[in-house]
Amino acid sequence: MTKVFVLGGTGFLGYYTIKELLSQGYQVKTVALPPMPADNLLPHEVDVQLGDINQMSDPDIITLLSDCDGFIYAAGKDERVVPAKPAMKFYYEANVLPTQRLARLAKQAGVKNFVVFGSYFAEFAERLPQYHLRDQAYPNTRLLQEQIAFAEGEGSMKVSSLRLPYIFGTMPGRMPLWKMFVDQARNQPVFPALRGGTAMVTVEQVAEAAVGAMAHGKHRGTYAISAKNMKYQEFYQMIVEALGQTDKTQVPVVPFEQMKPTYEQLDQQAEAEGKEHGIHMVISAEMQTEDLYLDPNDTKDVLGIKDHDVVKSIRQTLQKCVEAERISH
Repeated sequence: MTKVFVLGGTGFLGYYTIKELLSQGYQVKTVALPPMPADNLLPHEVDVQLGDINQMSDPDIITLLSDCDGFIYAAGKDERVVPAKPAMKFYYEANVLPTQRLARLAKQAGVKNFVVFGSYFAEFAERLPQYHLRDQAYPNTRLLQEQIAFAEGEGSMKVSSLRLPYIFGTMPGRMPLWKMFVDQARNQPVFPALRGGTAMVTVEQVAEAAVGAMAHGKHRGTYAISAKNMKYQEFYQMIVEALGQTDKTQVPVVPFEQMKPTYEQLDQQAEAEGKEHGIHMVISAEMQTEDLYLDPNDTKDVLGIKDHDVVKSIRQTLQKCVEAERISH
């Protein structure tokens, strides 16, 4: 039996990754930020430590990892955070530097397999150069995070990266991040969509991919996973349905040029507050005119990702977001 360390095991992705590891017979230990989101969240056989690993000393981290063969990095900040300007500095310090340090220490501790949870914006920074995503703080630092982790592993530790799209699912004690979309659509007569679409997966598939990448991935492998591709309009329509607003909310597809002033205003507002989006809102919106689709067959077999009902998972996720509002009133 092999032992795997999961960073962020009480978070949404970490929690499901631990469940998948246990189901495949691995032993698991984790360090996660307090507080515990729900009582008895993780089975008693998981070695759980609550705290900030970035505050631990190098020798303590090496000791912590010395009995582990695998390390799954399920922590970090995503593009929904709007940090103080410059965003590049924020994401570099939040995602790149800790990954570099922990990959270096993991290798010293004898860890053989290291998996980073990244973003599909790194994939599209490479596939769609016309958008200059490498100049945007979030995709730039996600690419850098991968490269630094790969370099740290060189020689004796296999490092791979999962490039994650829209993820759906629920867990005890945490509200899905999709609640912000649901809140935006609530009581609106019109909830416009741009013409593109996006790749989607369930959280269980992320967990399967993580364990698969650790076991079967290649060093420097980047895996942009997907299980379903869907137009934004269809997704927004599902949000409206979850809210019970199909009669009063229209979801039209509108041209980017019509929406552009709104997004420019959001970027100006952030600037005025001394903040900066990890992907400027105008660029982010323009990306939504593209089909940010991924072929599930590129990664499914190599990582052992199973078939899950993505639409059902989306509905359950949105339902939890809607019910939270009812409970709070």
